[in-house]
Amino acid sequence: MSELQTSLLIIGIAVVIAVYGYSWWQQRQYRRRFGAAFQPHREDVLYQRPVAERPVDELLAEPTVDAVDALDRDTGQALPAVSLSGEPLRMQVAEGVCALLDAATDYIAILSLNGPGDAQALAPLWQQRFDFGKNVRACGLNAASGAWEKVVAESTLSYSAFKLALQLADRSGAVSETRLMDFRDLARDIAAQMHAEAELPDVAIARARALELDGFCAEVDQMIGLNILPSGERKFSGNEIAGMAELHGMELQADGAFHLLDANGHTLFSLGNYDNVPFQHHTLGQMWSGGLTLLLDVPRVEQPAQRFDGMAVLARQLAMGLRAALVDDHRVALGESGIAQIREQVAAIESRMLSGNIAPGSAQARRLFA
Repeated sequence: MSELQTSLLIIGIAVVIAVYGYSWWQQRQYRRRFGAAFQPHREDVLYQRPVAERPVDELLAEPTVDAVDALDRDTGQALPAVSLSGEPLRMQVAEGVCALLDAATDYIAILSLNGPGDAQALAPLWQQRFDFGKNVRACGLNAASGAWEKVVAESTLSYSAFKLALQLADRSGAVSETRLMDFRDLARDIAAQMHAEAELPDVAIARARALELDGFCAEVDQMIGLNILPSGERKFSGNEIAGMAELHGMELQADGAFHLLDANGHTLFSLGNYDNVPFQHHTLGQMWSGGLTLLLDVPRVEQPAQRFDGMAVLARQLAMGLRAALVDDHRVALGESGIAQIREQVAAIESRMLSGNIAPGSAQARRLFA
């Protein structure tokens, strides 16, 4: 074999590997988003449990607890911050996102200052915060109140310590070891400039945790969809869809889908075009659709199994109002057993998330599944 032939063979093998790798990545992303969304449930009869059996308002009832960011997911109690020595500090109640920072979900560098410092010392972090591919958070121990709180660049407060955190994983995957090292080095440089003591976790351990977290998230990251299709060649008009969506309290959002929001402004369900063409306010009057898909983003809603019950009720109401059928992804009518099987999947995901100490719909879940 000549040198040219050998080179061409190597190039060909490299191309095949690259194509295979890209295909695997695409399939993995698809499974993470839609793996359990449209399982085949070949039922011949449309599920017609009376809507009055469980009112949709009851099924969509929301918990009344507000500041979930600062509460323990199991006990509902405020989360106490911990000093560098491991002892609880007086009045160190973490607020908002600071309560969510954890070694299981974030690489956390702790900088202990010799004297009060301000947010200006974190200027390098503000300048490079978008270079790491994941969310970067900064929390400071308020020198006056003794409470951990989110630090912003414009803050004029004084702090006695900082936590600089890099999220380990999100829906795009796990953070790379290279970016973890870059973040660690940045935190070390900031600490040196401030003459602060730095507690920097081991990068290899953090990377292992990132992979573990990403594996867990990929396992439970599912969207459940119910399709609403007209019969024959009939199509829905854009105005018809908008009117029915608004009748059920759904609002058209920037992503081109109608959303039903909870009391905190978080999406419960979204109603999108079956053909993935986005809905837009200025084109609704001229738009026609061959079908709709009602979606439940399982990890991002509280009590997903109960939410699915409400979703099934809403889907039947929409189908009835639009004189359409409720079907699976194979255009087969969804009967009672099909709906029940989907609910079992949702309940299994909910149980798996709770066993992994990430409550569905919690602030922690919303940032991991973003």
